[in-house]
Order: sequence, then C-alpha cells, then structure tokens
Amino acid sequence: MKQLSLPSTAPTLLAATLAFALALPLAGCKGERSGEPSAEPAPLSATATPALFRSVTTACGAPPFPTVSNSHPGESSDPEQSSPRTHYKSGESPDVARKNGWPVISPPPLPGSILPHRRIVAYYGNPLSKKMGILGELPKEEMLQRLKQEVNRWQEADPATPVQPALHLVAVVAQGEPGKAEMYRMVVTDEIVNRVYQWAREAHALLFIDIQTGHDDIRKLLPRFEWLLKNPDVHLGMDPEFNLGKSGKKPGSIIGTYDAADINYVSGYLADLVQRYRLPPKLLIVHRFTQHGVTNAKGIILRPQLQIIMNMDGWGSPCLKRDSYKDYVVAEPVQYTGFKLFYHNDTKGGNRLMSPKDLLKLNPQPLYIQYQ
Repeated sequence: MKQLSLPSTAPTLLAATLAFALALPLAGCKGERSGEPSAEPAPLSATATPALFRSVTTACGAPPFPTVSNSHPGESSDPEQSSPRTHYKSGESPDVARKNGWPVISPPPLPGSILPHRRIVAYYGNPLSKKMGILGELPKEEMLQRLKQEVNRWQEADPATPVQPALHLVAVVAQGEPGKAEMYRMVVTDEIVNRVYQWAREAHALLFIDIQTGHDDIRKLLPRFEWLLKNPDVHLGMDPEFNLGKSGKKPGSIIGTYDAADINYVSGYLADLVQRYRLPPKLLIVHRFTQHGVTNAKGIILRPQLQIIMNMDGWGSPCLKRDSYKDYVVAEPVQYTGFKLFYHNDTKGGNRLMSPKDLLKLNPQPLYIQYQ
C-alpha cells in the first residue's frame, strides 16, 4: 500500500492542540476554559473571540439554587438531587441520567464484545511529537510502564470491572497549513502506525487509530487504514473538532463538527469490516466537548457489529469537566461514554487531576478513560 509521507516543509504537528484557542467556559464554572492542550498556546489563544464563549451564571462548585416546582412530596425539584437530602455534583445524579435515557437500550453484545464487560484505559498521542500527548511524550518503555500503573489504579478502584489497556494513536493529524495535498492534515506513514501497533501488542493493549480530517473527508481516509483495521485488536476514533472541510476554515480558527450521518457512515464501514473479516465487534470513539461538535445525535444508528463511545474531551478543572460531561454526553445518550484526562492542561492553575474515584461517581460511569 502506498504510504503518504510527511513533506519536508510540513508544519509542526497540531494534533489535539488547536482547541486551546477555542476554549469554552461552561455554566457552573466561573472564569474557566475548556479545550485541548496547545503546543503554541500564545498565538493560538490570540484567535479566540468572545462570540465563542458561553455565558456563566454560577460559580464553580456552588450549591444548586432552591427552586419552586410542582414535584410530588419527597421528590426533589432539583435535577441534581435524587432526594431532598442527597446532593450530587454535576454529572453524577442517577435521576438526571435516567431522565435523559440512561441506560441506553442497545443491541445485545455479540461474542467478543469488549463493552460493557471491561473498562478501557488508553494513552493518547503520536510518537512524532512530545506535545501531542503522553504516548509520544515519554520513551516507549517508560510510557508503557506508566500506562500499566494507571491500569492498576483503575483496577484497584473498581475490582469488579476488568481493565483493558490501549494506545490511542493520532494517525491523521490536523495541520495549520494546507500542505502538498492542500487538505490541512498529515497522514503518518505505515511504518509509524505499525511501530505503535507493535507497542500495543507488546503491552497486550488495544490500538485505536484516530483521524483528524482537516479539510479531507473521512470517507476517503478510512480505506487508507483497512490493512490495520481488519485486525481484531484495532479500533477507530473520529474527532469532530478538526473536521472542517465543509466550513473551509483553517484548523484552530473554529471548532469543527460531525453529523449523525457522518458517524453512521463510519459505523457502517466498520460493521462491514467486522462481517467481511469475521471479527469481534469494533469500538468507535467520537470525541466531544461542545454542543455543536455532534449534531442530530438522536439519529446515530446502533449496530451489533460495533460499540460507540462518546468521549468527553475538554480540559479544565474537575467542575468544568463534570459540567461538560453532563451537558454534552449525559444529555444526549448514544451508547457508552468515555472521559478524557490531561496530565498537564487539567492541572493548570493549581487544579487537580481527577482520580478514578472521581470518575466512578459519574452517572453513567465512563467505560473508556483516555489520558493525554
């Protein structure tokens, strides 16, 4: 298969960096911002505009205001409470989850399905860049050892759910310049992809191939990775943030989007691979941290040949991340949920990194945990 090589004048990798400029403060977390870490935060953040910001009405961590309603005696009028005496932080309430449609009625898991029997803990990034995520930040052996430690932490936190390690490779990387293909993306070579795949196999881990389309079309890029996706331990991620072909905008100037129709095309492609190659069900990760990141979510088709995970992708304080999870993942149920943690950006300004114990309080509990 022909490899698409990196042009000699290609710009620095921007994967998972550009949303720093488009960070969105969410209701309930005063004066904070959420997004992806940036290799060059100063010039990127200069492109942010007030029009991108959502209004803030309450301080982070403030208790809910009392309300008057027609609720029955003993029933809380606050959606974040399951009883007048029980208070939940944003994203934790079982009542809110249930009212939004959780748990989702899904096709019965086929033999070989990973979810909901296991929880996946993944390291994200690209070995060509130390700034895109933990996968490329550390030398291979140190990175795999640290991943093993995170897996053990999760296993201790929830002994009832076996933990499956994974590597999440950004194999198509959004770029700030058009490049030779004029697509504002770089496709890494098969050699790099296969190298990370061998790392994953060495660690008994899954591999996720993540695609940031830039101005390209995911329908055209998918066949480029069929040689790898036909393996039973390789799965897929798609990133709405960097899907900007229809808008014509440069990555980093606005946040992109995927519609249910796009996700359905990808899930249909994966379902066909499962049937053709007689594979166990595939996993499809869809990153999301804004309302517009996924449109018409109710139209997403669930197929027995794959399992879809909506992954909360924003960075910031624990309060802000819980708000994002509630507003964009819990509020629009699809099938399963994920949660992304940033070793560096989540801890800026003295914030702490959320722990397994924190995330296990969320409702529904995320079954895919991604560290960047």
